[in-house]
Amino acid sequence: MEMKKRINLELRDRAPEEVTELVLDNCLCVNGEIEGLNDTFKKLEFLSMANVELSSLARLPSLNKLRKLELSDNIISGGLEVLAEKCPNLTYLNLSGNKIKDLSTVEALQNLKNLKSLDLFNCEITNLEDYRESIFELLQQITYLDGFDQEDNEAPDSEEEDDEDGDEDDEEEEEDEAGPPEGYEEEEEEEEEDEDEDEDEAGSELGEGEEEVGLSYLMKEEIQDEEDDDDYVEEGEEEEEEEEEEGLRGEKRKRDAEDDGEEEDD
Repeated sequence: MEMKKRINLELRDRAPEEVTELVLDNCLCVNGEIEGLNDTFKKLEFLSMANVELSSLARLPSLNKLRKLELSDNIISGGLEVLAEKCPNLTYLNLSGNKIKDLSTVEALQNLKNLKSLDLFNCEITNLEDYRESIFELLQQITYLDGFDQEDNEAPDSEEEDDEDGDEDDEEEEEDEAGPPEGYEEEEEEEEEDEDEDEDEAGSELGEGEEEVGLSYLMKEEIQDEEDDDDYVEEGEEEEEEEEEEGLRGEKRKRDAEDDGEEEDD
C-alpha cells in the first residue's frame, strides 16, 4: 500500500489535527520520499515509518510536537540536519538498520537539544572503534545509545514508565480517598499526649491521697494505742488502791481481834 493511502486509512474519519500517533510501517514510499504527511498534523507526538524504503527526509513536514520518531530498516544515509529544523522537540530517534556509516552523518543531530535516546544498531557506524564512546562524546545531550547508557544500564521501556506513572497516580488517589484527613494524625497524637498527662496527674493526686489516708490511719492507731495504755494504767492504779484498802481493812480487823482478846483476859 502506498503511504498516502495508508495515512488516509489511519485517520479513521479523524481530522489530521486531532491525531497524536501515526503508524505507517511497511507501506511503500514513492521514490523514497514521504507523501501524504503535511503540516496539518499539528498534534502528532509519535510517528513510525519503519521499513517503508525511505531514503530522504527532505519532504518531512514541520511537526513541532513530535517526541518519538521511528525510522528503522530504511535506506537513509544522510540529510539528518532536517530533523532539527522540522522536529526540534524529539526525545527519541530510531535509525537502526539504515545506511549510516560515519560520525559526520550523526553530527547533524547535535542540534536536537532534547534528544535523550538514539538507536543506531545494525548500521555500519556501529563497527567503528570506540563507537559508543565517540557517540556519547559527540552527542552529549543523549542518555541512551542503542538501549543502554554509558554505564550499560538498560533504558526503561516507555510503556512501562507510563504504566508505573499511572499506578503511582492511582495509589496516591487511593491514599487520598482512604487515608485520614490532613492533620488528623497530629491531632490524634496531641490527644493521646493530653490523655497521658491527665493520667499522670490523676496518678500523682491519687498517690498523695493514699499517703494522706495512710498517715491519718497511722495517727489514729497511735492515738488509740495511747488511749489503751492510759486505760491500762488507770485500771492498774485502781487495783493497787483496792489492794491497799483491803490491806488496811485486814490490819484493822487484826487489831480489833487483839483488842477483844485482851479484854477477855482482864
